[in-house]
Amino acid sequence: MSNPTVSRIELWHFGAPLPEPFWPSWIPGYPMTENRCTMIRIVDSDGVEGWSAGPELIRERRGLGDVVGLMLGQDATDIDLAQQRLREVGYFGWKNWWIEPAFWDMAGHRAGQPVWRLLGATEGGEVEAYASFGEVRSGSQRIADAEARYEEGFRTVKIRVHEDEDADIRQVTEVAAAVGDKLRIGVDANQAWRVSAFADAPQWDLDRAKRFADVCADIGIAWLEEPLPMDAYDDQAALNEYSRIPISGAELHTGGEPELRMMIERGCYSIYQPDAIFTGGIDQTRRIIAYCKEKGVTYTPHTWTNGVGFAVNLQLYTLSDRDKPLEFPLEQPSWIPECRDAMITEPFIARDGKVQIPEGPGLGVTVSQEALAQYGEQFFVADA
Repeated sequence: MSNPTVSRIELWHFGAPLPEPFWPSWIPGYPMTENRCTMIRIVDSDGVEGWSAGPELIRERRGLGDVVGLMLGQDATDIDLAQQRLREVGYFGWKNWWIEPAFWDMAGHRAGQPVWRLLGATEGGEVEAYASFGEVRSGSQRIADAEARYEEGFRTVKIRVHEDEDADIRQVTEVAAAVGDKLRIGVDANQAWRVSAFADAPQWDLDRAKRFADVCADIGIAWLEEPLPMDAYDDQAALNEYSRIPISGAELHTGGEPELRMMIERGCYSIYQPDAIFTGGIDQTRRIIAYCKEKGVTYTPHTWTNGVGFAVNLQLYTLSDRDKPLEFPLEQPSWIPECRDAMITEPFIARDGKVQIPEGPGLGVTVSQEALAQYGEQFFVADA
């Protein structure tokens, strides 16, 4: 009996409104009013479907159907072939690794198993999460936010810096002094991909990163994230060797496994946080995780995308040693689970600072047809 083939592909633009504008630290000057993504539904010839979703700023993927149509008729069980098709599309500038998890979602539904079991993980249950803030706020504001998250059960938070050096140092120092005795604090500088299209954005060099790392070490910060440009490999390695606290990053490297292996070999970071939506899909990212273990460095995923992307990376987190909490994006009152995960029927909730790993088949989430009808616009559909 032959394997099922890809028989139908559907694409949507999806944009769920936020209760208040969200000002992401990584795009200074840009108020997000919607949680936007491109969604894909792939159906095989047996009627099994798989979903995935990739963040979008506007509707930059309008022409995506012209290339994903190349997958129609291919073996729907062959994830290596799906990887190859996405690689071929990438030759022309399209980096759409976020599509690949849909094939894993289908595989899980066929097997009646969650993806994490297909990956070889043996333990589900609850995992510790950290509250990952998304905006740059004053020290006093962040202290209040951190106190609120502590009362909710979180024991680790991550704050953002993306202003002038004195303001950045003042914020982290104030927060550490106020709550550092009861909360582990990470700091994200968001220097890996600098966006200055809407407002000027600071650009750190190695000297500034070293000065800031010294401050963080002196005040007890747990880790420093992305303090240098994503392709400054030599400087990253130099900072990682110099720093007295762990340096983390590698979340959006679309070069996938080859690029991440090179970074691990060069010692760019102590903590690697590939996001499978960007870093080669589930298949390449699981190999990155294995290489992290082989080389004795820490893995934990970046998860700041949407409910589907969170589900994808939660499946992969089960392969980790769980020695670093899972990132849980949360910036009240704008970026909250109901909006972050608006495209799925049951948003991921952190209870007492912990997140439940889904036991359901595939990615363990169900796309909300009601939300899709309300906030989605189908822009491509094709049958084999």
